[in-house]
Amino acid sequence: MPRGRYSLHDPHDHTPFAEEHFQCAPGPSGWRYVSQRVTAAGHPGGSVDLTLDELGRPLRLELHTADWQVRGAALDGVTWVRSDTTGTHATEGNVRAHAFTGTSPAFLVATARLLRLTPSPSATRVRLVDLMEPVLAPRTVDQSWALLKREAHATDSGPLTVDEYQVTALDTGEQHTVHLAGDVVLAAPGVELEDLETPPSVFP
Repeated sequence: MPRGRYSLHDPHDHTPFAEEHFQCAPGPSGWRYVSQRVTAAGHPGGSVDLTLDELGRPLRLELHTADWQVRGAALDGVTWVRSDTTGTHATEGNVRAHAFTGTSPAFLVATARLLRLTPSPSATRVRLVDLMEPVLAPRTVDQSWALLKREAHATDSGPLTVDEYQVTALDTGEQHTVHLAGDVVLAAPGVELEDLETPPSVFP
């Protein structure tokens, strides 16, 4: 069960905004990721609890910031309920999309798991609901993902397979690179892996 810490920052000006302390593991339903956030000022910054089914679809999502929360799942596309933390101001949403995305590294692993690409220059299109912080406002985005290469690196605990993805935002054409090892993000825009206590899990 990988357990560690990511630092999160603005991908454009590199302003740090949080640390995400996480653990994740494959399980009977598919894969689960849970984390707690601490803001750059040292305050509680919310949490992520994401469970995928065997096909990589979001079976259950609970996303919290200081003032907002979203509960969602794959249902007729993706369906969610967004509310303030008291639950008094709740709105429901549904979009014909494949999954959710956001600032948490969990969503990068989840999208890669959903697409299950093989190394190829050709890209696959995916529609996601981006839950934009700090108010978790939902926005539908289209991306293309291509698995450029897969390389094995020698480590003290055995070979580590690293996948390099090219992700393109189809509305702006902006491209960036994501490096994943199993269910851990090694590097991505706005994400740095600061600490990892145990090796990444390998998906079957």
